[in-house]
Amino acid sequence: MADTPKVQSLDDVMRWLDRLERATQVQSTNAWAMSAVLEHMAQSVDMSLDGFPQPRSALFQSTLGAAAFTVFRLRGRMTHGLTEPIPGAPALPQTPDWKPGVTRLRAAVQRFQRHTGALQPHFAYGALSHADFALAHTLHIANHQDDIAVNIQGA
Repeated sequence: MADTPKVQSLDDVMRWLDRLERATQVQSTNAWAMSAVLEHMAQSVDMSLDGFPQPRSALFQSTLGAAAFTVFRLRGRMTHGLTEPIPGAPALPQTPDWKPGVTRLRAAVQRFQRHTGALQPHFAYGALSHADFALAHTLHIANHQDDIAVNIQGA
């Protein structure tokens, strides 16, 4: 069962992370543990600041990658393989404890929100403005909510 409502901004992501912290159980409904899902999302945010380890070619980024992001932006939602790691990213933890991942993703989002300098090109979409990267991160996290079940005691 997908987690709803879907986040629609990075501020929503922060409120969603508050909700995860209050949850009695948070579970990924795909092959990745929740710890891996949260780390994957945090990696994506951090890599927009630090660089992606294995970017696609400039030609791919300026054609297919840019077109894909345009479609996602116009639709207001992203679809991607929810168990596909970022190319070249460090291995994802497959541990049962999701709470450290909440802290990790929160720190990555806060760091991104405070950042005022240049951003690194997305490995597939290429160069994005801060606003477009914020949207890409939001849509990415919202897409992962499709495979997350949250249980809050008394809710």
